[in-house]
Amino acid sequence: MEQLLTKTLNYMRKYFKIALLLLMFTSCVGTSFAADKQRQWTKEMLDYKHEYLVKETGMTQAQRDKFMPIYEAMEKEIFAVYRNSRDKAKKVESNRKASDDDYYSAAKDMAEVKYKVGEIESRYFNQLAKVLSKKQLFLLKKAETKFTRDMVGKKK
Repeated sequence: MEQLLTKTLNYMRKYFKIALLLLMFTSCVGTSFAADKQRQWTKEMLDYKHEYLVKETGMTQAQRDKFMPIYEAMEKEIFAVYRNSRDKAKKVESNRKASDDDYYSAAKDMAEVKYKVGEIESRYFNQLAKVLSKKQLFLLKKAETKFTRDMVGKKK
């Protein structure tokens, strides 16, 4: 009887380990799938935004070809500023032993995001001015604002 109980426990442990491994595998695949889906959504949204900006500013194909690499580089830098600030805030928020200096540093970083983004946009403005007309530069800023406002409104 004791042997039967031991054998049964061994089988149960074996199947539990297999079930646990399957669960871990499927959760990893699910997480990877979700991340891929998020990346795909972001790419589609940026493509849509870029086409919207081209249309709203009335760019020619030649202007578009020069504009896109500059604009995408600017967006990449801006995204990095937002990501770094968000990561720093999350790190402090999840740290139960965060000091006042940690909180201050994260808060200061969050407060400076708009300033940093403004610096990046200002730096790239001169490059964009070599590609777009003055009116198109104005229309670009209006289109960016309108696009964001429309997307936030649609998200609700």
